[in-house]
Amino acid sequence: MSRTRLAVGGLALALTATVVAVLAVVAPAQAYSQAVFHPVGTGNRGVDVLAAQYLLQARGVSVAADGVFGSTTAAAVRTFQAGAGLAQDGVVGPQTWGALVVTVREGSSGPAVRALQVQLNKKRRLALPVDGALGPGTADAVRTFQSHAGLAADGVVGPTTWRNLIWHYAYPSLSGMCDKDPDGNGTANWATGSTVGQLEAAVARYGSGNGPVPLGDASFEHGGDIPGHASHETGLDVDLWPARTDSAQCTAGRITWQSSTYDRAATRALVQAIRATAPGQVALVYFNDPVLIGEGLTTQYPNHDNHLHVRYR
Repeated sequence: MSRTRLAVGGLALALTATVVAVLAVVAPAQAYSQAVFHPVGTGNRGVDVLAAQYLLQARGVSVAADGVFGSTTAAAVRTFQAGAGLAQDGVVGPQTWGALVVTVREGSSGPAVRALQVQLNKKRRLALPVDGALGPGTADAVRTFQSHAGLAADGVVGPTTWRNLIWHYAYPSLSGMCDKDPDGNGTANWATGSTVGQLEAAVARYGSGNGPVPLGDASFEHGGDIPGHASHETGLDVDLWPARTDSAQCTAGRITWQSSTYDRAATRALVQAIRATAPGQVALVYFNDPVLIGEGLTTQYPNHDNHLHVRYR
């Protein structure tokens, strides 16, 4: 091989190395193009609220970490916003999230790490100990999430990783529920952290006296088009099936409000629980039972005789 060819080959290798280095530097900073900090405010529940409460603690603001956004959490948010020079609206919106998040890495400890651990558990279906210590197990989970999100897997949880993690949809525990898939969409049970938290709380409040609650489709893990559901794209919409008088709604099949085995009292109790556990956060409940419509609990909409369509704000 001539010296000229060797030189050209060496130049090509050098250029390749340079390109790789440049690509490493400019690895995608946004990952999911739609990734934003989901806002949470009064009436919301769930893992995003819990993370905000832990982050408030990390910033020196006293607040209980219970996953429920009530008046004390709103007051704590306003206290933080005042100190950070933000509008004091009591809502953890994108600007407040941006000021609230704390960069953590392996070896970090404290409430901000607890916020990270609860997020990873709910958004990635893990079972990390929520101990506030960012050890090897949590660090591995961070790198796995970063790879999943298309981020540089460096194990450092900075603003971009936080944004993608808070944005990422959560998966319900299914305690008190059964997973139904009438439209062939698989486990399309993902939704925003608040939607999942509010749904879980509603099912717990409803109780087990009338059997489990059938969960139809919500959204895919990262949102987007879902067959059969033009509106189930943003993690805010959930389909549930009405109750049966024999409590066999998970095993005996779906019914309509006109069916002889339809349990209006139990279905009413479910809708009441949905509304009570998310005050101000339920945009609508479509279901065509005229009695429940007359009571102001549901709204008529075509093709909603056999399921309840709950939309959260």
